Amino acid sequence: MANKNKIVVTGGSGRFAQSLKTIKSRYKFIYPAKNQLNVHNLNSIRKFLEKKRPQSVLHLAGLSRPMIIHEKNIIKSINLNIVGTANLVNICSELKIKLIYFSTSYVYPGTKGNYKEHDAVLPWNNYAWSKLGGECAVQMYKNSLILRVCMTEKPFIHNIAFTNVKLNFIFHEDLAKILVKILDKKGTINLGGPINTVYNFAKKYNKNVKKKTINKNSKDAFPLNCSMNLSKLNKLINKK
Repeated sequence: MANKNKIVVTGGSGRFAQSLKTIKSRYKFIYPAKNQLNVHNLNSIRKFLEKKRPQSVLHLAGLSRPMIIHEKNIIKSINLNIVGTANLVNICSELKIKLIYFSTSYVYPGTKGNYKEHDAVLPWNNYAWSKLGGECAVQMYKNSLILRVCMTEKPFIHNIAFTNVKLNFIFHEDLAKILVKILDKKGTINLGGPINTVYNFAKKYNKNVKKKTINKNSKDAFPLNCSMNLSKLNKLINKK
């Protein structure tokens, strides 16, 4: 029988997981090493989950930065972010375990901003496509929660920040505090901080950060407004 508050976390050595480990909550998080639960191997996933019998799996494992790797090595990107996620969906559905998936705000087109969960998606690079590929598998399993996340490390790691790019940046430790309040939900939820330009967010914590304006037609083009509407998230949190 599944333990109601037990959650297995993939990607336990990642940046966000380190912040999650510092949060006190009613949940018991289990962080298996890769040799204990390998998302590339169905038998490995099944064996570990049958042994631990968690209520949920929080899927943090994935290939993210540097984003150029998703252009240079699409096989690695596909195998980890898409196939690995699909493998988890297969076993979680078989064992009737809830799956919680970390996606990204970059699945949105990045043109108008203030995107709601039901708005159309159109990823702008291979990283976002790989995360949306994972979403597709998770969407097929109704006992699931998809979180479209916008987060960053503290302190802000870059010396330059965009003045004309809007996002919902929030630091890992602040996002972890919100996450534990919504782990019992299902569906899709935008998860991040208030809408802000990257520069205005960064300068609060680094007075020396330098301004940069992105040209949407340059080779380093970046979507100018992937900001998300957080009204659904705020309503859920305020009910607590």
